[in-house]
Amino acid sequence: MKDIHKALRERILILDGAMGTMLQQYKFVEEDFRGERFKDFHKLVQGNNDLLSITQPKAIAEVHAKYFAAGADIVETNTFSGTSIAMADYEMEDLVYELNFESARIAKEVANEFTEREPHKPRFVAGAMGPTNKTASMSPDVNDPGFRAISFDQLRVAYKQQAEALLDGGCDLLLVETIFDTLNAKAALFAIEEIKEERNIDIPVMVSGTITDASGRTLSGQTAEAFLISISHIPLLSVGFNCALGAKQLTPHLAVVANRTNLAVSAYPNAGLPNAFGEYDESPVQMAEQIREYLDKKLINIIGGCCGTTPSHIKAIADIAAQYSPRPLNQPINQIV
Repeated sequence: MKDIHKALRERILILDGAMGTMLQQYKFVEEDFRGERFKDFHKLVQGNNDLLSITQPKAIAEVHAKYFAAGADIVETNTFSGTSIAMADYEMEDLVYELNFESARIAKEVANEFTEREPHKPRFVAGAMGPTNKTASMSPDVNDPGFRAISFDQLRVAYKQQAEALLDGGCDLLLVETIFDTLNAKAALFAIEEIKEERNIDIPVMVSGTITDASGRTLSGQTAEAFLISISHIPLLSVGFNCALGAKQLTPHLAVVANRTNLAVSAYPNAGLPNAFGEYDESPVQMAEQIREYLDKKLINIIGGCCGTTPSHIKAIADIAAQYSPRPLNQPINQIV
């Protein structure tokens, strides 16, 4: 996708905000999640947001359109849990291909409408590949530290199925995101490399880890620098962080990565840290002002929002980002100090 490489050199690209936050506003109940097709399904499915791409496609398209209208260049597909591993919770593994294909198709349809309307600002669709609900690096059983709930190969197979469906549905790039265990991410990246070779295609790939607390490490224990080094053997479009922290708390970790890579750098933090009720209180203006620091320091090329963010947040961020030139790409990597 040459256009996205061109766009990255011209401006700071805007990623969308939270899908889950927007879907909560619809107040869908069990019957809405089921739709007609799954009305007799044997398990409760409320909370399976990926399923809404089949049962409530109009709502998914509306969310994408709101983010594009707010200034997003890239929207993520509604596929955060779109692997057979994550779908096993609902016993819906058989739907994985369809869920990913339909999610990509819906997003691409909306993207094409906006691109036709504004040809000077092409819109892109990133196939969202979440971390799954298993970890390949750590044992879920404190009494058996050598136990693993999943293997690298099981992850590779699941990610490959997801990525193939996302590409068949029309995604322009793939986003391996919210990485808490780099071994999981390596399985996804390995699967994507397999697809590239088998199909003889080049797929831009974004990688986004998550720093889980003030220690500056991922859940599996890597620092930002170690995370970057451990995925640097794969050809990537961008590397960065999302979720877990607000914009302010993410700044030092982004700086580490930005100073040590000549890849594009992405960030999509939460709207602050959650309050006692698990809700996010940071306003669009507050969040955008914190992100100004990223821009002043030339830390990023792609910026968006994660948990708690809405089209209003994305519009405020896009308005500020438009005042800045993008972080230079393919420059010599800064010395590690």
